[in-house]
Amino acid sequence: MNALKTTAAALVGLGLAAAPALAQWQPDKPINIIVPWSAGGSTDQVTRVVAPILEEALGTPVVVVNQPGASGSIGTKAALDAPRDGYTWTANAIANNATYAVTGLIEDTSIDDYQIYLHVANVPVVSVNADAPWQDFGELLEAMKEAEAVKVGTAGVNSSGGMALAAIKEAAEGELGARMVTYDGGNPAVLAAAAGEVDATTQLAVEQTEMIKAGKLRALAVLSDKELVVEGLDPIPPITDWLPDMHVAPDYFGVFIPTGAPQEVYDTVDKVWQEHVMGSEALQTYARDRGAVFDPSFGTAARDKAMPVVIAEACARVTRGEAVVDPSEIGIDCPAE
Repeated sequence: MNALKTTAAALVGLGLAAAPALAQWQPDKPINIIVPWSAGGSTDQVTRVVAPILEEALGTPVVVVNQPGASGSIGTKAALDAPRDGYTWTANAIANNATYAVTGLIEDTSIDDYQIYLHVANVPVVSVNADAPWQDFGELLEAMKEAEAVKVGTAGVNSSGGMALAAIKEAAEGELGARMVTYDGGNPAVLAAAAGEVDATTQLAVEQTEMIKAGKLRALAVLSDKELVVEGLDPIPPITDWLPDMHVAPDYFGVFIPTGAPQEVYDTVDKVWQEHVMGSEALQTYARDRGAVFDPSFGTAARDKAMPVVIAEACARVTRGEAVVDPSEIGIDCPAE
């Protein structure tokens, strides 16, 4: 028996020869990642951190394309409508992509339309303009009870900031007069609050930290049951200090490849995610500096991790009367009241 046959026999004995090698995808043109929000927002920020990692690993340009509008649904639909060849991806908070059908912004879509690659979890922060009179969240909450006394800047009803404001209104168990003013992304909403165009914002911590550090915004509470610690800032107290029964869940962000591409696309990106993203120093530094949680995953693990916030957001739409499609129609069962 020659050396080749000996090696083959050994592999069969170990049960390795029977496992077929995964096909390796070698992209031959640029990959576009559609960010359905304006530049500078949470999705745009982290996507521009992860894109160079993917670009180096895949050996092809990875281009971030901003296509904002309609609470992120315009760019997301563009990604879904593109050829399913593996060259057009999208990026967002997974709760958005999984629930656009519930609010009627995109018809006939669900979490099953994507292969999921998560990288960080984000939390909204309630901040006010530095010159605003409210010194803590309790004072702001009292002001919100007056009809339209507080203008809150967000990126729209389906954005993290919009959903945070709706959750605060629901948890407060009373009519809040806070008026939402919408912008084409989290960054414009935060800048509006910093400039005094609106009184407050409920956008994500990663979108606000620079303005808080610069003294343009004053952070009052984080939508969490634990304080938020960001390098260079005083700890931001949890909103449960004032609303102890408020349900909070981490909002996972990632990039998503629409289903229907060749299987070798997903196999290759799975491998890249495992080997280059799961331990990325660049992403860990971004998370630490901006107040995000570094928590990458992909495939079934990512879907399982995302489902609690997906279910919470879809069912909250029903509770608040914002749903035009029952979540059960896209495979989401809401808990019984």
